[in-house]
Amino acid sequence: MAEEKIIRVKDLEVHVYKKKIKNYHINVLPPDGKVRVSVPMDTPDEAIRLIVIKRYDWIKKHVKRMREQERQTEREYVSGESHYFKGKRYLMRVEESKRPRIEIKNKKYIYFYVPPHYSKEQRRAYYERWLRVELKKELEVLVPKWEKIIGVKAKEVRIKKMKTKWGSCNPNARRIWINLELIKKPPEYLEYVIVHELVHLIEKKHNKTFYELMNKFLTSWKIYKKNLNDFIL
Repeated sequence: MAEEKIIRVKDLEVHVYKKKIKNYHINVLPPDGKVRVSVPMDTPDEAIRLIVIKRYDWIKKHVKRMREQERQTEREYVSGESHYFKGKRYLMRVEESKRPRIEIKNKKYIYFYVPPHYSKEQRRAYYERWLRVELKKELEVLVPKWEKIIGVKAKEVRIKKMKTKWGSCNPNARRIWINLELIKKPPEYLEYVIVHELVHLIEKKHNKTFYELMNKFLTSWKIYKKNLNDFIL
């Protein structure tokens, strides 16, 4: 059971969670830039303050960006909306049809054919199923490609919507999770996350060995990481 408390560091309100973990983690959470720090159970408050001070400029930058960034309005899945797919912006056109289906036309439109009785929730559910299928297609190509390059084999690769992570890995179970939102981003970002999680099958921690492996397999990974971190999930 995690212990939770709030401490102040300069002008920051920091939500501290003490858990049975080995390393500390800092997150700036949407929608208002809540600062969350997870630390090992025996970490004293003074050490937590030093951690936050060390990353103070980074935290402030992301809090500011998150609070100032224009929030995308809730999707209604109607004609005229903008939707992103594989890093490109498309306009949605909705047309009635007996059976739902989605097609991309002229490299700029997503045609969404839906039964007239479909509610917004039914449209959303169908659209996200389509995104999931498209992401699965990408994973079926990219994961084997990088498994061969890196020399590892994941037992299972799953897709789910995540609020604070683009991907995650359970090295013991050799299971990898990929965020559904990545199908909306440029393909190279998806590849970066795949490589990142596969490298964790060799090295669990974010340490010197891990970063050396990342540099070996994907020399531009730092650029992709920075660009992904600039997006708000």
